[in-house]
Amino acid sequence: MVEINLFVVGILLVSVAVVAFFVGRILRDFYWRGEIVGERKDAVNRSRSVLKGQISEQLAPYLPNFSFASSECKFIGKPIDFIAFRGLDRGIVDEIVFVEVKSGNSKLSPIEKEVKSAVEEGRVRFEEYLADDFD
Repeated sequence: MVEINLFVVGILLVSVAVVAFFVGRILRDFYWRGEIVGERKDAVNRSRSVLKGQISEQLAPYLPNFSFASSECKFIGKPIDFIAFRGLDRGIVDEIVFVEVKSGNSKLSPIEKEVKSAVEEGRVRFEEYLADDFD
């Protein structure tokens, strides 16, 4: 009689353990599905923001209220977006301006801040490089 009761108790414990294992897996999978959906939405939104910013950078010279003629702007991309040569259309460069285009809530990156600081402090110069002939 005692042997049968121990056998029944053992089977019940194993059954409870198996059920708990599978319930745990189901709950884990349910939790992670929700997390993954949220993470995907966040990644898509960030990707959209980045793409909008990149499009804005490229189109900025053609948008209203841009301070320079598009023909006076040369796209660089990194670490700044444009160098504008005010007066280039007239053949006389009055001013050279580093232009960084921002959209939404974006802010200057650390390297963009460094470029801005270098310009404001006058740490900018012109250098001519003469390449030797390759004959």
